[in-house]
Amino acid sequence: MEEYGKGALLSYGKYLKVKELIELQETLSDPVSHDEMLFIIIHQTYELWFKQILHEIDAVINWIEEGRLFRANHSLKTVVAIGKILVSQIHILETMAPIGFLEFRDRLRPASGFQSFQFREIEFVSGAKDEKILSAFRDEPEAYERLRKRFDSPSLADVFWEALRRKGFSVSTREERINSIVEILRHPEREPEIYVMQDLLIEHDENISLWRHHHVLMVERMLGMKKGTGGSEGVPYLRTTLQKKFMPELWEARTYLKL
Repeated sequence: MEEYGKGALLSYGKYLKVKELIELQETLSDPVSHDEMLFIIIHQTYELWFKQILHEIDAVINWIEEGRLFRANHSLKTVVAIGKILVSQIHILETMAPIGFLEFRDRLRPASGFQSFQFREIEFVSGAKDEKILSAFRDEPEAYERLRKRFDSPSLADVFWEALRRKGFSVSTREERINSIVEILRHPEREPEIYVMQDLLIEHDENISLWRHHHVLMVERMLGMKKGTGGSEGVPYLRTTLQKKFMPELWEARTYLKL
């Protein structure tokens, strides 16, 4: 067994810091609501998955910039696989009884899922940068700095279009980008790695869209039309996010694909 620290043997628990991990779930309800533990664990798990998605996307961006498209696609497959888990986890939250959620929900004010800066990082780094969302984090210096860096750096969408440009495709305008994707879809064997990449990118986009959709339904199932704990309109606001796309040109290209 490997050595750990000063003479201590490494164990599963020490390596993964299990003791510290299972002490991070601090409930606020009094008396303690049975469902609050599930609520905390689900959201902490989301944040860990978000961390891994960001880790993989950062690697993908570097590999695309280096021209290592095969390796980039390998990590994009991980991003897509995690995206499917994000969607399925929503349904675990739906096992809470609506009355059980209300037992602790008011204790969360004014905290809100809107404040998940890692999810906003995923949006920014994937290609959906929003100055209004960035400004909303000005009072949280650490989160704002992370988002500002994402906002100012090339996104996954940026490096994808640059990779196409290096392959000889025209991508200066929206119309050119759509036409280039149509050509790739029409002749996948000519640029197989790019074809696989655009397919993985649209699936990543789709997974986040599915997550948004299932999240809206879960919130409505639990709370109806109650306002959000952070002050938003709740379900009506969440519905406004459903049409967001990281790379809308990938979706639109399918409209123009013909035999």
